[in-house]
Parts: sequence; structure tokens; C-alpha cells
Amino acid sequence: MGIILALLLFSFIVFFHELGHFLLARKNGIYVEEFCIGMGPTVIKKQGKETVYAIRLLPIGGACMMGEDDADNTGEGNFNSKSVWARISVIAAGPVFNFILAFIFSVIVVAWVGYDKPFVGGVIEGSAAEEAGLLEGDLITKINDKKINLFREISVYNQFHQGEEIIIQYERDGKKQETAVTPKQGEDGMYMIGISAGRSQNANAFTALRYGAYEVKYWIDVTVESLKMLFTGKIGISQMSGPVGIVDVVDETYQANRQYGVSSVVFSLLNLSILLSANLGVMNLLPIPALDGGRLVFLLLEAVRGKRVPPEKEGMVHLVGLIALFGLMILVMFNDIQRLF
Repeated sequence: MGIILALLLFSFIVFFHELGHFLLARKNGIYVEEFCIGMGPTVIKKQGKETVYAIRLLPIGGACMMGEDDADNTGEGNFNSKSVWARISVIAAGPVFNFILAFIFSVIVVAWVGYDKPFVGGVIEGSAAEEAGLLEGDLITKINDKKINLFREISVYNQFHQGEEIIIQYERDGKKQETAVTPKQGEDGMYMIGISAGRSQNANAFTALRYGAYEVKYWIDVTVESLKMLFTGKIGISQMSGPVGIVDVVDETYQANRQYGVSSVVFSLLNLSILLSANLGVMNLLPIPALDGGRLVFLLLEAVRGKRVPPEKEGMVHLVGLIALFGLMILVMFNDIQRLF
């Protein structure tokens, strides 16, 4: 059951991404040849008025085919016949829809269980926080130059900046104060500030929307910081996960929560969906050939230059990028399978 839920969840997130491309394409009068979920051989297909809708065998991707790689695709209704800004809106719509989906799920979660405002719930005796003068009830508003909206952002910031001295700005009795904190290394080797979270706050309609947005920002920040660590060599490719790893995580989440009932499973899967959707949005905006971000780079170059990069050159760059991405996917899948056994 967990595996089925994983496939449905991943497929829905990909569907929503491709739906963004599809709706903006139709809005701009662009002819969509095929709208499909999955890769490989076609399992089910239906011919619409203009578009073929299909489900393919391997549930690890999707496509909204608009003929954007066809150099001769310049007739009325074709992708390359539209203005550069229309094309930018179509390509950017996929990642934007991922952020929209993450926001919708976040609002549901916050309305359901509340939000973790960054109040200090407790201070560990002898910790760096106690030495810095932090007290229970302090509202942390900023760490160095980073604005803090959720308590989890404190833990994540510390995790990505292990051992660094930090300046914490906080409010106590309505007064703004700040203090320098040097996290202490624990027995597990991790540097800790030494504070615990306060009680979760109940949400109304306004705070559900507000903290739903903070939730999406939190996961975008986590993804960006993780990518920085990957590119700087602080973490390796072996620690990345692909579709196989995602299926395994969803299955473990289902198995761990099913004993507590349907609501617990739904809540856990919603949280996982926020992470996956925000992650997919960020990854697709990276300026990597064959991804949406890579295509946006060429479109922005066209907007600046006033003319399109020669299609054959752009196509070659995307082909090389696609081959590299498939190679990375195979490597990540191999690592995922190794971790399973």
C-alpha cells in the first residue's frame, strides 16, 4: 500500500507541474501536442480535441510537449511563434505551480495542527543559550542576517552552520534585544544552541495563509542550503535520493503512521508532499540544460539580445544536459537501491 501511495503522490506532484505548463500554453494560444505523466511506453492514451493525453509506464516524470525543440516550429499556435515573454511564462509556470501546490498543502497543515512560532520553550542548563542569557518565552526574530518565522528555522540554520558563532536577535517583554551565541559540541559531535520549542500556536484563516507561506519558504531554504552543501562538497551525491528513495521514504512514512489511523497517514503524506513539491520547484529552476531553468536561461538571453540563440545550438546544449541528467538519475537510483539492501 505504501508503494502505491508513493507512486500516486509522486505522479500527482509531477501532474501539477506539467499542468502549469499546459494551462499557460493554452492561455497563450500555444498548441500542445501531448500531455503525459510518466516515461517510457504509453499505457493509456486519449485523443482530445487538440492534445493527446497519456499515462506512460514509468511513473518518474512527465511532459507537456509543445514542439519547443523544433527549429521549424514557427507557425501560428506553435511555441516558437509566441513572444519571448509568453514563452518565459509557459516554462516558468511548471515550477511556480509546484510552489502553489506546496502552499495549498501548507495552509491545510497549518490550519489543521497550528504553527511553531519561534518562542523559546525551554533552555538547557549549562548550554550555550543559557550562557548567552536566553530565557523561556523569548521570541527569536533573526539569526545573523536571516529572519526567523518558524522555530524549525533555528535548528536548520544551526545544522547548516555547525560550530559558527551566531548573533541572535529576540524580543522579551516587547523589547528588542540581541546576544552572541557560540553553540557547544555535544557527545554526538553536533554543535547545539540548547533551546527547545514552545507550544504550537492555533491558526485562524489569516495565520494559516501567512504561516503556510512561511512553511513553503522554509522548505525552499532547506533545499537551497542542501544544494549549496552538495556543490561545495560538504555532502556527496551518495546522499541524494531519486524516485526509488522517495518511494521508500513514503512507504516508511505510511508504515510508521498507519497504526495511528487515516488522519495520521494523511497528515504525514501532506508534509512529505510539501517537501517534494517545493524541492521539485527549486530543482527545475536550476540553470541546468534540459530543465526548465536551463530553458529559461536561453529565453532570457533572447530577451536581452533581441534575437533567439540558434535553435541547433540550443538543442545540442539541452541534449548534452539530458544525457548528463539521465546519467545522474542512474547513479542516484543505484545508490537508492544499495541503501535498500
